[in-house]
Amino acid sequence: MNLAITIIIGIIMFCLLILVHEFGHFITAKACGVKVNEFSLGMGPQIWSRQKGETKYSFRALPIGGFCAMEGEDEDSDDDRAFNKKSAPRKGLIVCAGAFMNLVTCIVLMIIVCFVIGTASTTIGSFLSNSNFQKAGLRVGDKIVQVDDKKISGWEDVSKALAGVGSKDKVSVTVERDGQEVTVKSTLMNNNGSYIIGIHPKMVRNPVKCVANGFISTWNMTKSMYKVIVQLFSGQVSTKELSGPVGIFYMVGESAHQGFIYVIYLTALISLNLAIVNMLPLPALDGGRLLLIIIRRFTGKLISDSTENKINFVGLMLLFGLMIYVTFNDVLRFIVPAFK
Repeated sequence: MNLAITIIIGIIMFCLLILVHEFGHFITAKACGVKVNEFSLGMGPQIWSRQKGETKYSFRALPIGGFCAMEGEDEDSDDDRAFNKKSAPRKGLIVCAGAFMNLVTCIVLMIIVCFVIGTASTTIGSFLSNSNFQKAGLRVGDKIVQVDDKKISGWEDVSKALAGVGSKDKVSVTVERDGQEVTVKSTLMNNNGSYIIGIHPKMVRNPVKCVANGFISTWNMTKSMYKVIVQLFSGQVSTKELSGPVGIFYMVGESAHQGFIYVIYLTALISLNLAIVNMLPLPALDGGRLLLIIIRRFTGKLISDSTENKINFVGLMLLFGLMIYVTFNDVLRFIVPAFK
């Protein structure tokens, strides 16, 4: 795909996810009675702004971030509507709202993906070439109701029923055809060392199942991401595997080659990634801010506003350092090889 189009898609993706995240902070802050001084999309020099009420809305030159600048967020303020004057529960709610909006975005996008692709049914949609079960008598349109002695209610049950079956083991498949049950027996196909049934399910668009699968897919992705984070901190995964904006733009290009639905899936994945990473209990991240709010709730004035701001500033500098590191690695992994 054209590099310019890849960059445009990547920028739109970044802007969308940042806008959603910061809008979560914005609407929650407003709902909690906090004064918002500026809501900006982008970082760096300002290229457009408009004052509406007490809040300035702006666009900035670099589409790599955004912010919701609240009164008393990073400095002491005597304003009654300042962030630092609000109760711990309200502060926590505001801090978590950005990640929550990214989570909701992921769920919505995964519902869209599930609806476009469809949900696998237990009805046979097609066969792989040389399918043993097609030769044994199964037909397109047959509904699988049982594999060996296991009842089938969803396509995932077929995979579970076949787990551990070898190449020489005969499998009994019972289907419903024209109101009657038909049973055939055959062996699985060898597909690059793994044994498969050689059947593609018919994909259906059931709105209820698509919504359910959107939530299920997001949950499964969340578990996988947390597993990687644990492996990262335990040293099982190298920090060289991390990707920044350059790596994401590369993945956008690869996804766009496969079709727009893959770009939507990647956007959902990155949105969930933003939600999870932002809630890690590290300084400058929303999770770090939440941790300090909880600590200050139980320690009183042991940590002052200025001390909290200094901790967040140090965390922000470390975050910038990490971004430079992963960007450098991305250049070595994706850009340099392209010129060889």
